[in-house]
Amino acid sequence: MRKPHKKINHLVEDRVYGSKKLSQFINYIMWDGKKTIAEKIVYGALDIIAEKEDVKNPIVIFEEAMKNAGPEMEVKSRRVGGANYQVPIPVKVERQTSLAMRWIIDAARNGKGKSMAELLADELIIASKGEGTAVTKKINTHKMAEANKAFAHFAW
Repeated sequence: MRKPHKKINHLVEDRVYGSKKLSQFINYIMWDGKKTIAEKIVYGALDIIAEKEDVKNPIVIFEEAMKNAGPEMEVKSRRVGGANYQVPIPVKVERQTSLAMRWIIDAARNGKGKSMAELLADELIIASKGEGTAVTKKINTHKMAEANKAFAHFAW
């Protein structure tokens, strides 16, 4: 019997930049339903990005960071005949963006000494340049998938 289809929540565009992806990012930042605080953090980070990088639209850097931090391949554990294999599988676009957001936010939360908006702005700028903790995590995921390429025929 097949699993039921997952209900997809359709996001509303954020009120400043009109981006659905940014609205999803704000929701990922949010803790305990405090959305206004999450919005202050994200919009503050985008203001800092606009200052530091001297761009009019910081969404460009945000989009670039999401693209650079999202993995194309990942490994999933698969049990075949008593042995567990790490099977490389392609990542869907929705999961790419959610993993990229999660990794960027985790990297910013692990920083010390600055406000969350400053840490988030720094991590987004670094990720947009193809560096940083989130991009390193993506590279490690790709290396794992490449190393286990021999088990690709076990994919379901």
